[in-house]
Amino acid sequence: MLSRKVLAVILAGGQGNRLGILSDKRAKPAVPFAGKYRIIDFTLSNCVNSGLYNVAILTQYRPRSLNDHIGIGRPWDLDRMEGGIRLLQPYLGRHDEDWYKGTADAVYQNLSFIEDQRVKYVLILSGDHVYKMNYEQMLSFHESKGADLTVAVMEVPWEEASRYGTLVLGEEDRVVEFDEKPKAPKSNLVSMGIYVFNKDLLMERLNEDARRVSAHDFGKDILPSSVSQDKVYGFRFQGYWRDVGTIKSYWEANMDLLGELPEMDLYERDLAIHTKPEDRPPVKTGYNAKTIKSLVCDGCIINGIVVHSVLSPGVYVEEGAVVRDSIVMNDTRIERDAVVNKAILDKNILVGTKAHIGFGDDFTPNRRYPKCLFDGITVVGKNSRIPPEVQIGRNCIIGSNITEDDFRTDFIASGLVLNRY
Repeated sequence: MLSRKVLAVILAGGQGNRLGILSDKRAKPAVPFAGKYRIIDFTLSNCVNSGLYNVAILTQYRPRSLNDHIGIGRPWDLDRMEGGIRLLQPYLGRHDEDWYKGTADAVYQNLSFIEDQRVKYVLILSGDHVYKMNYEQMLSFHESKGADLTVAVMEVPWEEASRYGTLVLGEEDRVVEFDEKPKAPKSNLVSMGIYVFNKDLLMERLNEDARRVSAHDFGKDILPSSVSQDKVYGFRFQGYWRDVGTIKSYWEANMDLLGELPEMDLYERDLAIHTKPEDRPPVKTGYNAKTIKSLVCDGCIINGIVVHSVLSPGVYVEEGAVVRDSIVMNDTRIERDAVVNKAILDKNILVGTKAHIGFGDDFTPNRRYPKCLFDGITVVGKNSRIPPEVQIGRNCIIGSNITEDDFRTDFIASGLVLNRY
């Protein structure tokens, strides 16, 4: 049975700087997504839906919320006597152990664990991508080609190709050229950051890389080295896949779920996305409530208007309040007559009466992070309190744990940052 020959290794230690304050207190794979899930739920669910139950997760940056979410792996049927789920973190020892310096170094520091696994193949995965994929198909492709390394690839619009590692495929989809984030791409086939390695080859390439001065990264170092000397193939993926590593892509991926027939089907029973369950009461709507093209999770109370938005468990929208084109996370309360427009609100936020988040038509990019916030999305950090009647413009950042006393004015212009530090 092919699945018994495979160890899945999920890279989940990313700091996620481009997600700003959403990843200030948590690793990027632990960021909530689609209301009830975390980003890592998609990769974990892909594993179990593919029959893979031997899974290691490499964590590093602020792992507590991720560790709490995963626990012993019960929601994914990974609490097993053999195989199951293992959380591996960097440690300091007598020799060269240290914080992970790159994706390849993270795996290299756990080579002794991988060596002990009685497997033939190692499946390397990212814990911060949103997609559904049957890895068994990719593994069968790898085995049928007699490949040393197989890379999952997909086509993207040409204008986006320079953001990724691009590949040129030759006969029978063998990789003949690879460029990491080229300025002038020769191909719009890009790496999805999903790799199947023969175990022995992975150990050999990682040991070589450890002896070199490099970024110790799969895309920058391991893949180019392998293309030049190994049998490397590209497995073509056709389906929904998003790297939600920026505020814009994270917001867009959530909004993608609200279409009439979204590419990412959360209601597919055969390929269900599993997550840690919460015991919450049913959704409750008031007499004047209106909910249009939205995802609303258990425990929400809607007395106002919610349009084209994603609400996590426990959100309370009071009468007269309007939430539009927004992502609102757990236990946030939006008081009477407040407006939340094209915003991302983290957990446990209070939006005061008649406050307006996402106010006006000024789309000045954020002054501190112009490359992250330029599309009109305003982000409010965890546990913050927005005073009544305050107007907050677009592309703003309101930091975590902000209180009413931190507001010196009742108007925050577009592009500004309000932090306590």
